[in-house]
Amino acid sequence: MHVRQMITPAVRLVKQHRDPLTVQLVRSAAAATLAYIIAVRLSPEAAPLTAPLTALLVVQVTLYSTLTTGLRRVNSVVTGVVLAILFSLLVGLTWWSLGLLILAALFVGKLVRAGEFVQEVAISAMLVLGVTTHGDTAWARIVETLIGAIVGMAFNLLFAPPVWVEEAGRSIEELARRVRQLMLRIGEEAAGRPPASRAAARLHEARRLDHDISEVDADLRQAEESLRLNPRVREGLLHRVVLRTGLDTLEICTVVLRVLARTLTDLAKEREPERLFEEETGAVFEQLLAEIADAVVSFAVLVTTSVSANAESAEERLASQLRQAEGTRDKLAELLYAEAGRDPQRWQLLGALLTEVNRILDEMNTEHRTRRLFEELDRHSREQRERLPRLTRMRDRMSVPDRLRRDRRATSGRQR
Repeated sequence: MHVRQMITPAVRLVKQHRDPLTVQLVRSAAAATLAYIIAVRLSPEAAPLTAPLTALLVVQVTLYSTLTTGLRRVNSVVTGVVLAILFSLLVGLTWWSLGLLILAALFVGKLVRAGEFVQEVAISAMLVLGVTTHGDTAWARIVETLIGAIVGMAFNLLFAPPVWVEEAGRSIEELARRVRQLMLRIGEEAAGRPPASRAAARLHEARRLDHDISEVDADLRQAEESLRLNPRVREGLLHRVVLRTGLDTLEICTVVLRVLARTLTDLAKEREPERLFEEETGAVFEQLLAEIADAVVSFAVLVTTSVSANAESAEERLASQLRQAEGTRDKLAELLYAEAGRDPQRWQLLGALLTEVNRILDEMNTEHRTRRLFEELDRHSREQRERLPRLTRMRDRMSVPDRLRRDRRATSGRQR
């Protein structure tokens, strides 16, 4: 026990250092400190705080955003300094010249495509214009900005930023589990006599999934950026496409689930206080939603699994669950057909339920997923050829990744 107590803090420290957020905080602080040390020696200012500030802003979460942010920040600062020098030589500092300078800086910032650093153009111009020795101050601000930007970019090149794929994968899996829980509740209540108010409550829960999807989408965009230009990542495009198409499929499933909840709400209003279905039909419908819910989680695990062996086992498990759900779907179709014959006024709602279930099953189909992967990869390849034709020649000579090659052979075999 004593040895375990001694090891536990060390294990906790290692886990914290492996956490991307912790790594990012340490990297930002180290880069800002290093930039200040260099600026003290090179800048004529007594406290060159612009350098650590620039380094802190430049060292972003991903290498791609670091490079683009550093260039835009240097561009904005230099533009603001040049404008301030021109104004100081022509009109000096007055209330109207300051207002005119801010207006001109914001306008020119748009022209030079400073992006989110448009206001930095005006800030740099005001700081330089507000001093008498504008020449020394302007030069010092340019030097400090260049030091901070160079240190920030060099820091990310030497110490590659963390990859946020695992965090995005966890977000996708958590979304799938929330979808599963909602499906289980809908199926359990639909098998009994749910009041229309409870069915409407499930509809509102399905609508709230849109907010969850937007949060997962933000995590996925961060993960996609972390894969760009990152030397620690191989086949970054494949990872991005797999995660993005997986989230797109889950989004479609949540939309269809919302429509399914809407159909059940309408059916509950028409049949209240009677049962939604006959007892056998309700039991089969609950079983089908439970099987689909398990398949949704398996699908999320599949798209977030990077190891080939685990991916193959996850795909086999998903295919088995989908086959089982399809068999239950066929049984439900017969029961719904019989109910529609006994209650022809509601055959449209009963048929809509079957259509919505079929759509969810079709979206998670492994063959459908493979086709979408290849379509997305082909689209990215065409876009890259159009933008950078010379740089894509070498990529054309590369073979298809092993994982996708296996998917293609499997798809071809099933189609035969």
